Amino acid sequence: MATYTTLDDLDVPALCSAYGLHDPRLQPLKGGAANSSFQLRTAEGCFVLTVLDNHDPTSAAALADHTRVLFAHGLPTAEVVPEVGGGSTTVIGGKPVLLKRWIEGEVIDPLPEDRLTEAGALLARLHNLPADLTEVPVASRRLSADQQGLIGGFRDRDFAAWLSEQLTVVKEREAGRQRSAVLCHGDLFADNLICRAGGSLAVIDWETISLDDPLLDLGMAAVGLAQQDGRLHPRRLDLLVEGYTGVRPLPQEVLDELPTEIVHAALIIAFHRYYRHNVRFPNADRADFHLRMVDFAASVRGLA
Repeated sequence: MATYTTLDDLDVPALCSAYGLHDPRLQPLKGGAANSSFQLRTAEGCFVLTVLDNHDPTSAAALADHTRVLFAHGLPTAEVVPEVGGGSTTVIGGKPVLLKRWIEGEVIDPLPEDRLTEAGALLARLHNLPADLTEVPVASRRLSADQQGLIGGFRDRDFAAWLSEQLTVVKEREAGRQRSAVLCHGDLFADNLICRAGGSLAVIDWETISLDDPLLDLGMAAVGLAQQDGRLHPRRLDLLVEGYTGVRPLPQEVLDELPTEIVHAALIIAFHRYYRHNVRFPNADRADFHLRMVDFAASVRGLA
C-alpha cells in the first residue's frame, strides 16, 4: 500500500521552484483512495496539486497526458499545468506530482437529478472521441483472469459463490456481442464530477481510462449515478440514458442489453470492494461494503 502524502511531507520550496509559483498556501482535499490531493493557492492562481502516491514517473506522465489530450479536444476536464521545463509532471520528494488548474465548483453526491442528463451527454462526448486519441490500456476495468482466480479463496463463501455465478451469467449473455471499443472513463461516479459555478459539469480522475465497450462504461455510470437507497432507480437511469442517447444514439436492441452491463459493472465494483477491504487492506468499518452491490445487482435484474 502506498504511503500517502501529508502537508508535512511536502517540499513546498521545491514544488514552487519546479512550477514557478510564489506565496503558496496549501490545504488537503477530501477523497481520493489512490493519491493525495491538495488545493494550492498562489500569487499565480489556484490549483489542485496531486501527489501520485501509487504511480511511478512513467505511469504518472501517462495519466497527465491523457488528461491533457482530453482537455485539448474540448472535454470539460482539468487543465494540466506544465512544470517550468515543459514536462507534464515532475518528481518532488521522490514521488511524481501533477498540477492542474482549479475548477471552481463542488462535488455533490448523489448527483442531483437535474444534472443526470448532462452527465450522460458528457459520457457520450467522451465515447465519440477518436479511439486512438491517446494510448490507453485495453479493457483494464474488467476483472482479469488472475483477479477472477482469487474469488475462490474469498473467506465469504456465499459472496464468492454469488460473484462467480453472476460473472458466468454475464459472460453467457455477452457471448457473440461485439461493439466497437471507445475511450471509457471507467469510474463516472459523483465524486469524479464537479458541478461548476457556471452551471455545467466537469469530469475528473482518469485513473481508470481504457478502451472498452461503451455500454459497460454506461453501465458503470449507472452504478455510480443512478442509485437511490441502494437500488437502481428507474427515473435516474432514464435521465442518464436520455442524456447519453441525445448525443450518441443507440438502437433499441443495444439499449436492451444495458441491464446486463449494469450488473457486470456492479460485479466489478463488488470484487474490488471485497478485495480491498477484506484482503489487501482489512478495514472493519468497510468490510461489508461489497454486499451493497449484491443488493444493487438484484434490483437491476428486476428491471431487465
